[in-house]
Amino acid sequence: MSPRLNWQRQGGDWPNRAYSRFVDAGGVRWHVQVAGEGPPILLLHGTGAATHSWRGILPLLAREYTVIAPDLPGHGFTDAPATRLGFTLPGMAALTGDLLAALDISPTLIVGHSAGAAIASRMALDGYAAPTRLISLNGALLPLPGMPVPLFLAVGRLMVATPLLPRLVARRALDGRMVAKLMDSTGSVIDAEGQALYQRLVSNPAHVRDVLSMMAHWDLRALQRDLPRLAVPLVLIATGNDRTVPPAESGRVSRLVPGSRLVELPGLGHLAHEERPETFARMIAESAQQPSAADSTQNLAAEPSSAAAPAAKSPPQASLGG
Repeated sequence: MSPRLNWQRQGGDWPNRAYSRFVDAGGVRWHVQVAGEGPPILLLHGTGAATHSWRGILPLLAREYTVIAPDLPGHGFTDAPATRLGFTLPGMAALTGDLLAALDISPTLIVGHSAGAAIASRMALDGYAAPTRLISLNGALLPLPGMPVPLFLAVGRLMVATPLLPRLVARRALDGRMVAKLMDSTGSVIDAEGQALYQRLVSNPAHVRDVLSMMAHWDLRALQRDLPRLAVPLVLIATGNDRTVPPAESGRVSRLVPGSRLVELPGLGHLAHEERPETFARMIAESAQQPSAADSTQNLAAEPSSAAAPAAKSPPQASLGG
């Protein structure tokens, strides 16, 4: 079995490393970043990413909030789940709930990007978290139209059953051109640091293997059935140039979830929060400050004020491992 990314060798320059710690929860050794003081906000990245996806947002939010950002199971520096159940949506939600219990933190707001939005919703539906609001950022919450779910899952499981495939993908990723094409397919334009970090992830066979395992066990049909009973206010942010999860998908969800709010932003791709972290940090903070019964989002697309935030607090002592 291929080794995971090693924290000592490959995490030395990881973004926001000062906030990193390793926590055992649910049979998984987690890499999680915890920063700041204030109302807790949980940030959940999407499939194939890691905590680096929040590298620009986390320190901004940490000025006023306690921010919790884990590498999901099988991603980045977090171990893979012990069983296949851990790669499913209900299993991933349960494991993330175990992490929160181990940290003794109950987030008041959960922000999920792409598949992270599905995990956030499942956590709220299944009682693993009780936030006052959820934010879906280009959320992958429903089966894509025209995509037969059983066929998709069967293809995914066939890919997982091919042991050489993760190694082949990882070897190709050593050529930065493959990662550049992958980033281009999202519709986003991210900086060189971001591309290099994605290349570090995708060139690790264990990361690729576990991402494929997650995809092979990811079935959104039950979530589609349960979303109408979501009792937590849901804000859906959709960006116009997203080539991974079309903006129309957020519209479908808004029609499915009573009382949800749809915010559309033009000109940004699937990784919009990496393209404009200041804007999205402000949007998240404004949503966190809203009373749970109402959500004022009419000004969320505006650029943030340059004088908006106080000086950042010093990072807490981190328990680092490898």
